[in-house]
Amino acid sequence: MPTNHSAALASPRRSPRPLPPRLTPWGRAKRIAVIAFVLCAVPTTISFVTTMTSPSNSSFTIRSFEWLRDHGAAGIASSIEGFYYTLTAPSTGGSPLKALPLKVRVPVVPAVHPPNVAPVITPSLPGEGVWSPAESWTAAGLPVLITQFRSDPHYPQMVAGVAWINMQTARIAWIPGRQEPSVSLPRGSMEVPVDSRARLLATFNSAFKLSDSGGGGIALAGQTYAPLRPGLATFVGYSDGRVDIQSWAGGSVAPSNVIFARQNLPLIVEDGQPNANLSDGPEWGATLGNAVRVWRSGVGVDARGNLIYAAANDQTVGSLAAILIRAGAVRAMELDINSYWVTFNSYGQQFAGNPSRLLPGMIRSAARYLSPDDRDFFAVYAK
Repeated sequence: MPTNHSAALASPRRSPRPLPPRLTPWGRAKRIAVIAFVLCAVPTTISFVTTMTSPSNSSFTIRSFEWLRDHGAAGIASSIEGFYYTLTAPSTGGSPLKALPLKVRVPVVPAVHPPNVAPVITPSLPGEGVWSPAESWTAAGLPVLITQFRSDPHYPQMVAGVAWINMQTARIAWIPGRQEPSVSLPRGSMEVPVDSRARLLATFNSAFKLSDSGGGGIALAGQTYAPLRPGLATFVGYSDGRVDIQSWAGGSVAPSNVIFARQNLPLIVEDGQPNANLSDGPEWGATLGNAVRVWRSGVGVDARGNLIYAAANDQTVGSLAAILIRAGAVRAMELDINSYWVTFNSYGQQFAGNPSRLLPGMIRSAARYLSPDDRDFFAVYAK
């Protein structure tokens, strides 16, 4: 029989630990929701951080919006943009301009030029609608001419910038960007190649992101990297140096004589007339549609096959078409929109010297495309 001393040394018997209270159905649902949120947030956070830390020449805000578009929140991003542009829409009227912002580098009349653009608002301002050379180093060639004109009497402070490119003395190259087009293809330099800059005349923005282009296709150097769709506006460059803006009528694979083909929505100008469906908002892009007044750009061809680029702020797709028609385009397509993407730069000297923007309101640097760019673009060279 144990002694009292032994009993005192024995460990006291522990009572069992009470079980945690059983979760209510509501508590169980909340726990599952928290776990699911964490599991979803981890890859989402990794994706966002990876995008933000990847090489890019776009701002943090722009990359954030682009990330939202690419990850299921395109509607939210577009709604925010649409609300912003609605708030900042221009008012009609206002005091008329006294001068255009155009600074003519070479005050000479080129030997070859299209008819000057007839003024929309009279009396016209000095130099309004008059074609001026973008440089002087090509001497008599002067392949790129530029002009500006007020494009809408209801908005007398609105100025459109237009460039005419003589395809007898210039050639066009299409250069893929770091991120666009979003297909697997040879990216090359993603900037104007250094060994091509001696004869560089101009650079300008390409079209919408491929995912927003209406299912458009891509071809480069005889290879098709995204199937071409019939009926879409297509900027085509051929091996003999010709270019065209056309409603694609060929097959899904570009012919071997096509050096590049870039598609984007339907034509906005055909046979010198605006597309009859310009009022159909969804057809002109999933981001902002056709009627929001925003920076817009477009490219067309005149009756002789020369190229016409146009851009302006506060444009609808219909008013952009009107600008291109007034400048002489018989067929034209919309290129990219929004202030961050619309760019036309010309170079007053060889080797990309003395770069200048077509319009001072274009916010990107005049040296854009002289370093790797996120978006594809076009380069204009003297032959």
